[in-house]
Amino acid sequence: MSLFGSLYIGVSGLQTSQNALNTTAHNMSNIDTTGYTRQQVQQGTRIYKTISTNATAISWQQTGLGVNYTQVKQVRDDFLDKAYRRESGRSAFYETSTYAFEEVYDLFQELEGEAFADSISNLWKSVEDLARNPGDAVTQGVFVQRCSEFVTRSQAVYKGLSEYQDNLNNQVKRHVDTINAYGKRIAELNQEIQKIEGGKVEKANDLRDERNLLIDELSALANIECRTNADGNIIIKLEGKDFVKSDSANEIELYTDLETGFYTPYWKHLARKDSNGKVDAEGIKGAELFNMNQKISTSMNTDIGALKSILMVRGDHRATHEDLHIGEPGGAEKYDREISQSIMMNVQAEFDQLINAITTKINEVFRDAANQAGPFPDSTYMRDANGDPYQIFNTMTGSKEDKDFTVMNLIINGELKQAPSLLGFKKENGQVDQETADRLQDLFKEEGLTLNPNVKTKLDFVNYYDNLISQVANSGNVSKEICANQQLTMDNIAAAREQIVGTSSDEEMSNMVMFQNAYNASSRYINVISEMMEHIITTLGR
Repeated sequence: MSLFGSLYIGVSGLQTSQNALNTTAHNMSNIDTTGYTRQQVQQGTRIYKTISTNATAISWQQTGLGVNYTQVKQVRDDFLDKAYRRESGRSAFYETSTYAFEEVYDLFQELEGEAFADSISNLWKSVEDLARNPGDAVTQGVFVQRCSEFVTRSQAVYKGLSEYQDNLNNQVKRHVDTINAYGKRIAELNQEIQKIEGGKVEKANDLRDERNLLIDELSALANIECRTNADGNIIIKLEGKDFVKSDSANEIELYTDLETGFYTPYWKHLARKDSNGKVDAEGIKGAELFNMNQKISTSMNTDIGALKSILMVRGDHRATHEDLHIGEPGGAEKYDREISQSIMMNVQAEFDQLINAITTKINEVFRDAANQAGPFPDSTYMRDANGDPYQIFNTMTGSKEDKDFTVMNLIINGELKQAPSLLGFKKENGQVDQETADRLQDLFKEEGLTLNPNVKTKLDFVNYYDNLISQVANSGNVSKEICANQQLTMDNIAAAREQIVGTSSDEEMSNMVMFQNAYNASSRYINVISEMMEHIITTLGR
């Protein structure tokens, strides 16, 4: 090989070492960049120049033409990526549930500085005082006041539960918007990466990092499956349906329930439109993003994704005691199918059952007292001016059916609120009505309530509320433990993945020294060739 040809060998070394130093510097500058994947330099030899092909020789006589900068590749582990994304989604699922339990528990225990349990305790104490002295006007006034306080506090609790449902509903919209944005951007990145890498000259590693980061974040929102096609494009299925294709993404839309305002995510391309070109409740059947009737199971991977968890926690309506289906044929099955998996609906229904039982039973005591005294107008005891038995609690809708005595439909009898002494607790013969007062007291001791159809233990009013709070606390602790264990699993996988994709400053500094020495060696090689050429030219010129 000529000396001039040898210069090109040295130049190849300079160029390759310079590019390798640039890659190392790029790694160093992105040590703290979220989602960055360490880039690794691959070098190879250029083609060899064959000098002789003597068949008697052990090998051909060849001379090399230098080093080649083959490619800069990302260092990733597909197995760890898949495991991390699955566990990230599962962790987000239980994290959402844990936050919901904490919110409910705080709502019951701290309502404007006072626990709701105080209102039940105060009502019970006023009933006890009334039983000791039924004819006392002050005691009667306190009783009606405590009833009013009980209604106000219970409505505040239920309103708080409903507002948290609305908060979760807003999160559904934000998450769906985010998922759509991620899908659109991943499809765009597929095209951008393909344009850059189509010539098979360079790798679009920074764009690949952005795409991988989006997939990681998407995995926390829903259950996804990823694969790479022959063109290097990422294809994503979300909840078993096609989401991201090579150059486009299917859009998720929201159906808004006209009564509750709750959102239901559905696939736009699978929904059916009515004659007016709009999608109604019937049109989204079969196009829903999630099958909410699935049993939640880790083995079946149905416990993945924050969006699904939010929808389950929120439920699909404001629940009342009727949703428990207690005493109905097949009530337990209906309860399990309709609301048992929803934290908010389950608590709303169980709480409303307590309020319904207390209010209807107290009304029943006064109604029985009026009926036992005799028909109107022969007897006016415990009756208003129209001859109707007094009821401490009424409904905003005017209904007198027990099933309509729900938390947000309750009001206190206006007449009794203004003049509690109308109760009197003195019969028309002048005797104190101790029997009615004792019946009120016995109400709080009767063990006739169960939390839900799956619980058989009978409870009185006070113990019912205590058991409701204990159920929320225990379920919350279980969810918190699962969440903590899941977080530990995810952290371990993340640490293992970081060992592969993460950038080590020590390792990069070592590489930098190595490539710098290689650059210096190539430079020295060129200097030697240059000196040899100069010497030959100078010698021949004499």
